[in-house]
Amino acid sequence: MTLGKRAFCLIFPVVLAGYLLAALSVYVVQGHSVLALERARLSQHLDHLAALFRNEVGQSRGFLYSLLQGNAVRLFVSETDETYRNNALALRLQQSIRSLSDDPKMFISFAILNPDLTPGYYFENSEDPFAEIGDPQLELARRLTGGSQLRDWTYLHDPQSRPLIVYSEFIDPVTFNRPLPSAKKNALLVQVAIEPTQFLAMQRTLQKEYETAIDFDTTPSLLPSAGLSASVRLAPSLFATLTAPPSADSGHMGQLKLLLGLGALAMSFATVGLMITLIRRFITNPISVLDRQVTAVMSGENDGIRETGAAGEIGRLTGNIKQLHDQSQRALKLVQHASWTDTLTGISNRGHFNTLAADVVHQVTTGGGHCSLLFIDIDNFKFVNDKYGHDVGDDLLKMLALRIETAVGAIVARRALPPVVLARLSGDEFAVLVQSAPGDGTIREMCSVILSLFSGGFEVHGKDYPVTASIGVALCPTDATNLAELISNADAAMYQAKTNGKNRSARFSRALQDKRNRIRQIQEELRTIEPDEQFHLVYMPIVDAGGKVTGCEALLRWVSPVLGNVTPDEFVPIAESSGLFTKIDWWVINRAMSQHHHLKQLFGHETVLAINISSAELHSKSISDYFCACLDKHGLDPQTIEIELTETFAVKLGDQLLRNIEALRARGFRISIDDFGAGYTSVQQIIEYTADTIKLDRALVENLANEASLPALKAMIALCHAQKMSVIGEGVDSHEKLAMLTAAGCDHFQGYLISKPLMLSDLSIWALRQTAEIAGRAGDRVLVADRKRRTGSSNLL
Repeated sequence: MTLGKRAFCLIFPVVLAGYLLAALSVYVVQGHSVLALERARLSQHLDHLAALFRNEVGQSRGFLYSLLQGNAVRLFVSETDETYRNNALALRLQQSIRSLSDDPKMFISFAILNPDLTPGYYFENSEDPFAEIGDPQLELARRLTGGSQLRDWTYLHDPQSRPLIVYSEFIDPVTFNRPLPSAKKNALLVQVAIEPTQFLAMQRTLQKEYETAIDFDTTPSLLPSAGLSASVRLAPSLFATLTAPPSADSGHMGQLKLLLGLGALAMSFATVGLMITLIRRFITNPISVLDRQVTAVMSGENDGIRETGAAGEIGRLTGNIKQLHDQSQRALKLVQHASWTDTLTGISNRGHFNTLAADVVHQVTTGGGHCSLLFIDIDNFKFVNDKYGHDVGDDLLKMLALRIETAVGAIVARRALPPVVLARLSGDEFAVLVQSAPGDGTIREMCSVILSLFSGGFEVHGKDYPVTASIGVALCPTDATNLAELISNADAAMYQAKTNGKNRSARFSRALQDKRNRIRQIQEELRTIEPDEQFHLVYMPIVDAGGKVTGCEALLRWVSPVLGNVTPDEFVPIAESSGLFTKIDWWVINRAMSQHHHLKQLFGHETVLAINISSAELHSKSISDYFCACLDKHGLDPQTIEIELTETFAVKLGDQLLRNIEALRARGFRISIDDFGAGYTSVQQIIEYTADTIKLDRALVENLANEASLPALKAMIALCHAQKMSVIGEGVDSHEKLAMLTAAGCDHFQGYLISKPLMLSDLSIWALRQTAEIAGRAGDRVLVADRKRRTGSSNLL
């Protein structure tokens, strides 16, 4: 007889008999009493539910009376200045509403409805800052207006919306008391709605426990005589009924199941004594021998399982387990090697590095000592990979891993240091974790040796490739106390090395940490910013050679109540890299176009408005659609709107971006290339630019606005003119630059000599002064921004 048959024949009849006897006794004796107990328990739960509901109703009534007795609502309703009411008084009313509850996340809404049921005010304490009063609440308001009641509370439990207890009351807008029935049509309807969280939590708990929904009706439900059900009165005309399905009865009879388990356990004890001898002789002892062998292998005491030579199923089971263990060991070694090794370079991968490095960091932080992480990134690797092919890129990475391993290994061996952890983290990023004392020169030597591998280019198969390395260094526990922070800080130091010019190393510092904290603060503020409250635009005039203002460039300024004045050079790159600039760009476009009419009044209908937009926005067609929508909204001529792109972005235009720009040009918008000369632009790229205007970067103007460079400046401007592009010289802050640019044929000028960026109010004053100065110097006009005319100034404007 096999082991399975013996176990079945010996155990099954005895255990089955015990369970049948226990189950039969429980169901016969205790079934009806358990059901009655469950009914009483359900009724108690529903009574508790009703008490919670009444408490929530009283809370909503108390909230409404607190608001009506305070001054915030009275002042809001009585105020005739709409701007002051919607800003200062609305904010005060919001604060009053939020102060009603100790829980800042509790949902409370407050609405003031005009006699025609249009919302005069609505606010809700929720995560949606643009929330509006819901349709069920408006429907309730229409029903109350058509009725005779002056005060009412209602439980709105529409499945499609948030359950709310709404307390409503009509008030006279003049006396602020309850109106007479005849004056109800001119009264304001005030509503406070709260989400009965405790009631809903109890409702969900009961529905989950009894696997059915609680029904709400205006009349009591007829309860079935059989089964588990109960009903409770929540209000004079609101009843809650719960009827558990038959399938849930077993779930509500926990005591019955407990009795069944205890009976089965008692019967099991009675049979154990009878079966123990047979189980030990035929089952336990043979399996125990095998179990001890398997346990010894798992604990590492033995390397393998030996065959016992026993006959039957136990002997065959031992042999099969031994064979399975041997196969598993071989497969485990192969899988472990593959999962911990970078397939390209043969060194550790990120997963293996995280495992080994976490152990080292833990030892350092708990047992003392120091370790340093070198985060290595290959500069210009993408260029080599794209130009020479992926095979060359792969060979370069393999050769680099081998040379780093050799160079670092020699230093470790010479200094008798613990083995380093070398890994390839991703594409062209490597990491070296070194255990050494700070200040002993080990890290400096390693960085120097690694950087020397790239001296004169990196040689692969006899050919040098133009790549270098940027290395970031972070120390543990000085800079970080866990692996994630250590990697993050070393990565930040690596990017600092890139910023400093690449092909160098940089140590993580508190300054880097402060910079990261500053970036994080700016990101947090940008996520929650209200542009109308913190942003404003300033305008920098652009003039022609005669001193006439031909356009203005809109520039964004941010005054944060938390961070103070934040310059665009600081927050624009952060907003772009964090995907937060769409809202900013759209605000700038709409605000600048809305103020364009004012610029035209100051400088003429042909005045061009230049708007800078984030380069990332042109990847999406939505920006061109938004430009067109704002253009139609404000009734502007597209020929007076100039969209500025940076030169470094313009040389990277792809097919999709070109299509978006051409769509804007087809609509009539002008395109301008800003900061021209700040990057590396070839003559061919100048010819291929899709633009109407070229704006010479201030650094280029600084370098070329002199007698020696005048021919080169003339040639550059002439090339732009040949491509039918007008030229604007930026950074004009002296008469010498103005004279040189004019002599070179520059069309327009912009800079602090003309005017600094001004708000609209200041720009109006500047325009009047400018007009007076030009009129007063007819025949010899020189444009000067708030300065006296200097001797020798050329008659260029």
